[in-house]
Parts: sequence; C-alpha cells; structure tokens
Amino acid sequence: MVKILMVLYKGGEHAVEQPRLFGTIENKLGLEEWIKSQGHELIVTDDKEGENSVFQKEIVEAEILITTPFHPGYATKDVIAKAKNLKLCVTAGVGSDHIDLTAANERKITVAEVTGSNVVSVAEHVVMTILNLVRNFVPAHEQIIGGDWNVAAVAKNAYDLEGKVVGTLGAGRIGYRVLQRLVPFDCKELLYYDYQPLPAEAEKAVKARRVEDLKEFLGQLDVLTVNCPLHEGTRGLINKETLSYLKKGAWIVNTARGAICVKEDVAEALKSGHILGYGGDVWFPQPAPKDHPWRDMRNGSGGGNAMVAHYSGTTLDAQARYAAGVKRILTSYFGNKDYTPSDIIVIDGQYASKAYGQR
Repeated sequence: MVKILMVLYKGGEHAVEQPRLFGTIENKLGLEEWIKSQGHELIVTDDKEGENSVFQKEIVEAEILITTPFHPGYATKDVIAKAKNLKLCVTAGVGSDHIDLTAANERKITVAEVTGSNVVSVAEHVVMTILNLVRNFVPAHEQIIGGDWNVAAVAKNAYDLEGKVVGTLGAGRIGYRVLQRLVPFDCKELLYYDYQPLPAEAEKAVKARRVEDLKEFLGQLDVLTVNCPLHEGTRGLINKETLSYLKKGAWIVNTARGAICVKEDVAEALKSGHILGYGGDVWFPQPAPKDHPWRDMRNGSGGGNAMVAHYSGTTLDAQARYAAGVKRILTSYFGNKDYTPSDIIVIDGQYASKAYGQR
C-alpha cells in the first residue's frame, strides 16, 4: 500500500456546483476511487501552513506528494528531510518551484509535473491581461460599476496594442504561444529573451527577434510578459535595477511566478509612474497575504492593477488535462514503468529538464 498526500485548494459550494473543479479537496483530481480501488491510502487537505498543519503531519509518512501551483504545499529542504518515505512529488499542473529540487535530488526523489497541461490556458490569460492593461479596462469597468461616466478619465491612459514592442521573458511552451497569439495584433516588433534561440522556422513563423542582453531587451519594450520558470537565476530578476531599464510607461504581465519580481520594487515603480501597469495571477507566497502590496497598488491615475488570484492555468479545460496527467504519472509509478520524459523535472538525483537544471 502506498500513502499518497494531496494538497489542493478548497472548493466549497463551488466544487459541488461544478464537479469539473478537479483541483479541489472535494473532487480530488477525480482520482479518489481509482486510487483506493488499488489498495492505496489517500489523504487530501488544503491545510498546509505551520508545523501543526495536516500537510506537515502527514508528509512524514507519505510516499507520494501531489500538490498544485495554485495552492502549493511547499516541500522545503526541512520538509523533505522529515519526509522519510517520500519517493515522488507530482505537480498537478506546471511549475515545480514549490519543491526544493536540490534536496529532492540529494534524496533521489522523483519530481514530475504535467507538462503542457496549462500552456494554452496561460497564454490566453497573458494576452487578455496585456489588453486589459493597455486599454485601461479595470478603471473603466470600475467607473461604470460605481455609477459614473467619464470618458476622458479612462481614455487618457488607453492605448492600442498595435504598433507596440512586446517582449517575452522566456520563449518556451507558454512564451511561444503568447508570441503566436500576438501576431494578428500587428505589434511593431515581437522580441524574446531566453537562454537558447528558438528553432529558425519557429522564430520565422512568429516574426520574433531574440535579444541576448537583458538590459537591451527590457529597454526596447512597451510590454513585458514574464513566461520563464522560477529558479536561482530568475528569482528577483525583475527588481529596482532591471525595472529602470524599461521604457517609462511600460506595462508588465507576469503569469509565471510571483517571486521572479520583487514585490516592493514593482509596487514602487507603479506608484511612481515608471511603469503604467502590472497584471497577472502569480504571487509569493500563495495564497497572498491580505497586506501584499500588489493587492491595492495603483498608478497615479488610480489604475494599472490587473492582478487576480492564481487561476490562469486552472481553467476547467486545464484541470481535466492535469488530472489526466497526474493519473498517467501515478500509473507509471505503480507499474514501475517509464515516465513520459517531458513530465520529469528531476529523477535519480539528476535534473531532467534544461529549464530547471542547466543554469
């Protein structure tokens, strides 16, 4: 018998109303019956904070940890040290930075995620948020909800996306799909910054240009979209210094990981007017505390904030994909069969993914 610990988010009445909310503690990725039918033990919780949490208590004996990027159970070095039986960590979704990968490698714990399960969902959210910021949508909507009508007040910070320079920090599965979706908007130029160039045909298809120097890259942008993994090389990459490289009045969209951007520096750049807007759905930590500066930051005109809870990659369509992917990974583990190579982040004490392992 294998003991499996799932850390998911609470759905409450919404999980009852919508059974396709697989990522909730109520619906358990749709896998409860299947797991128990094979004689395994399943513990499911959303209680993950503090030493006395269900997560901290149950991880001690768990052989498999399954969690999501949206309500992550943080498998730190200390947590992994006390998880004596832990052999497999599975991310129901994409992005395994909530796991100390170095500690996992030292213990030869396999870390897997459902690669590709969220790419369309997140790319669509990125484009939506870019348009939201560039068109100054949130203040315009809030004005109407509040019973007002002042076209000048919202139009003064509303622009077209056409003719702007847009760049993606990271041109992997999500970043490239963002570029694809931006092509019809006739941007002045599409740029990307990545540790490796796109294949020539892929680059040509989206008419994008690679810029290898970060300062040069940021300095050309009207819109920056962050689509890279979080690791030692990207943590805090968007900070007071790198924000200063951006054009005055630029917009930033971050659906990658909150910790890539220094929260205080972003809030100050928005308040000062150096950037005109910041939007996305990723925070650190998650759930975001009530006093997180991104909750209520604004630009000088009272707009520029397009932040939401972390849900871009957990649409109902994406949840179906990552639930099926978790089952695929567990099937390989239970049957002692090879995993799908693209799902593996670390295995046998080694990085299997260039995105996390080659820095």
